[in-house]
Amino acid sequence: MRKKKKEKEPLSPFENLVLDDYEREIEASIARDEWIPVENQEEVKKMWQYAAKNTLDLRKSKKITVRVNQGDLIKLKTRALASNMPYQTLLGVLVRDFVEGKYKVKL
Repeated sequence: MRKKKKEKEPLSPFENLVLDDYEREIEASIARDEWIPVENQEEVKKMWQYAAKNTLDLRKSKKITVRVNQGDLIKLKTRALASNMPYQTLLGVLVRDFVEGKYKVKL
């Protein structure tokens, strides 16, 4: 007669959890009943899900078409080659740096 194997209990992800000071303060505030339930919880949940989805979309690349002066494109490709990167990557870096305020445009 075979013995039944003893089933292992599932591991708890919280068993050896170490909280930092901020997390301990949040836990203590919950224990002190300082939190108020949100009204219209489903609507708020949908709003945060939408925000999270759009945040991920902001990290994606978007293909665009741009008209560039031929001489400028040749210079851009030359500088990209000297930096050992594709010119599209260099162009993307330049756009990102500009929108983050690292460059100013003089007209």
